[in-house]
Amino acid sequence: MDGFDLVIRGGYFFDGTGAQPAIRDVGVRAGRVAAISTEPLATQGAVVVDAEGLWVMPGLIDVHTHYDAEVLVAPGLSESVRHGVTTVVFGNCSLSTVYASPNDCADLFSRVEALPWDAVHSAVKQCQTWTDPHRYVEALESRPLGPNVAALIGHSDIRAAVMGMDRATDPGKRPTPAELDRMRAMLTDALDAGFLGLSTIRSSFSKLDGVRYPSRQLPSTYATWREYRALNRVLRDHGRVHQCTPNAARKTEIGKFFAQSAGRGRAPLKTTMLTAADLKADPKLIWMMTKATALLNRAIASDLRWQHLPVPFEVYADGIDLVVFEEFGSGAAALNVRDVVERGKLVDTEAYRRQFRKDLERRFGPKLWHRDLFDADIVSCPDAEVIGKSFGRVAQERGIHPADAFLDLVVSHGAALRWRTTIANHRPYVLDKIADNPQIQLGFADSGAHLRNMAFYNAGLRLLRRVKQSAEDGHEFLSLERAVHRLTGELGDWYGLDAGTLRLGDRADIAVIDPAGLSQASADYAEAILDGLGRVSRMVNRNDGAVAATIVGGHLVYHYGTFADGFGTTQRSGSFLRAGKTHSNAGWSS
Repeated sequence: MDGFDLVIRGGYFFDGTGAQPAIRDVGVRAGRVAAISTEPLATQGAVVVDAEGLWVMPGLIDVHTHYDAEVLVAPGLSESVRHGVTTVVFGNCSLSTVYASPNDCADLFSRVEALPWDAVHSAVKQCQTWTDPHRYVEALESRPLGPNVAALIGHSDIRAAVMGMDRATDPGKRPTPAELDRMRAMLTDALDAGFLGLSTIRSSFSKLDGVRYPSRQLPSTYATWREYRALNRVLRDHGRVHQCTPNAARKTEIGKFFAQSAGRGRAPLKTTMLTAADLKADPKLIWMMTKATALLNRAIASDLRWQHLPVPFEVYADGIDLVVFEEFGSGAAALNVRDVVERGKLVDTEAYRRQFRKDLERRFGPKLWHRDLFDADIVSCPDAEVIGKSFGRVAQERGIHPADAFLDLVVSHGAALRWRTTIANHRPYVLDKIADNPQIQLGFADSGAHLRNMAFYNAGLRLLRRVKQSAEDGHEFLSLERAVHRLTGELGDWYGLDAGTLRLGDRADIAVIDPAGLSQASADYAEAILDGLGRVSRMVNRNDGAVAATIVGGHLVYHYGTFADGFGTTQRSGSFLRAGKTHSNAGWSS
C-alpha cells in the first residue's frame, strides 16, 4: 500500500457508479487507481492532493464537442480541463477532419459551428499528415493532449471526400454503388481505429461556408435513407453509436431513427440525438419527446437517447450572426451574404424588412427560437442609449416595429451590436424534473463551437451546483451520487469508453471539486484569447474556486486556476480512448 505516484487524501469519494459516497484516500500508480482506502495511505515520494472537505469523483465527460480543429493546434483543450472535464468526444454533427481536405474542412465547420474559416483551414492545412483514421489517431496521440479524447467519424467528412464537395451537396446527385461501398469501407476503417461511431445531420439550416458553395447545406443532409441504412448496418455489426441532429421541420423523420435503432431479436443500434430542450417557442415539446421516446424504446426495443444541456440555453450574438436566423428564409438570406457591406444593403431594403417582419410574426410551423425581440437584450453597442434595453423596448421608444428597430441597429453598427437571449431551459422546475430521465443524456456542452455565442464548458459543474443547492434548500430533485453517475459512469458505459468510474484498476481521470466554490459565478461569462486558433476571442467561464484539481491519466494538470508546467505544450496527460475498451476487475474486455 505504498509507492504511489499520487495520493488524494481524505476526500468525499464518488466512484461514478451511483454508489453512496464515503471518506476515502485514493492512491494512483502508473496512471491507474491502485488503492481506495479507509485508512491513510503512505505518501512518500507521491504528489499529494489534500481533499478534506472536497468531492473526489471521476472526471466529467463531454460527449458533444467540436474541438476537431482546436485539438490540432491547442491540444490542452484547457477550457474543458479547468472545469473538471477529463474526456471529450468530437466528430459530432457529421463533422470531422479525418478524410476531407483543408478547404473542405473549413467550409464544413465554419458557418454551422461559427468558427473562423481561416483558423479552421490553417489548423488542418498545417497539421494534416494523415490519410486515414489510423494515422489520424497516431497524429492525435503524438500531441500533448490535455484531456482524453474520443471521436466519431463525420458523415459529411466521408461524403465530401468520396463524392467531392460539389456532388456531395447537389440534391440531384446520389453516390454510385462503388462510392457507397467506399463510404462503408471508410466507416469500417474508422471503427477499426477505435472511433465511437458515425455522426450525421439532417438539419436544413446547417450550411457551408467559403466562396465555393456558401448557401448549400452540409453533405450529410442530402443523403437518402438508403444511404443511412447502409452505414447503420456497419455500425450495428460493430456495436457502435449513431449520433444525429434531426431536421426540426420534419419531426416525422425521427420515427425512422427509432426504426433503425430497433432491436426486434437483434442488438439495438445505439442512437443519440440533438437535443432535449425546454424550448420557449414550444413548451410542450419536451414532455411529448420524453414520453414518446420512453414508449418507443420499450415497444420496439430501440436504444435512442436525447442529449441535453442541463443549464439555461443562453446565447449571445453580434449583429445578425447567429445560427437561429438560419431557421427562416429572410434570416438565412442575410447570412448567405458573407460580405458585411452587401449584407447591410440587403437588410436595409423595404422588401427584405417586410419579409423579415413576416417571418418573425409567423405563429405556426417549427421554431427553435421564440423570435420575441422583447426577449432579446442589448449588452453592448456604439449607441450607448440602447444598452440594457430589449429591441422591443427600443422599438416602443422609437414608435416602430421591433424588427425594424433590430435591423436599424444591425445596419448602423453591424457586429458591434451585441445582444443576448435565452432560447431554452429557462424553467428550473422543468430542468429538475427531467434531470433523471433515462431517455436523456447529460453530456452535451457544444464545447469548441460558437465561440462568440455561447459558453457551456462548465455545464456539469452548474448541474452539481443546482443539486447541492436543492439539497440544502430541502427539495432535492436528484441525489449527488446519482448526478455524478449521470455525468460520468453512465456516459462512459453507454459510449463504451474507458472512462467515468473510479474502481481499482480504472484510469485515474479524476475531478476534485470544492463544493464551497460552486457559486452563482459559475454562470458568469468572460472573454479569453484562444491561442493557436487564429487568436480569436471567445466567451468562457471563469469560476476558478470550483475545481480544486483535475487529474488526467494520473497527472495533476490543474489546481485552483493554475495549470501544470508544460500542460498542452510539452507534457501529454490525455490519451485517445478507443471504443469498446472498458475496464473490469476481471481484466480488459473489448
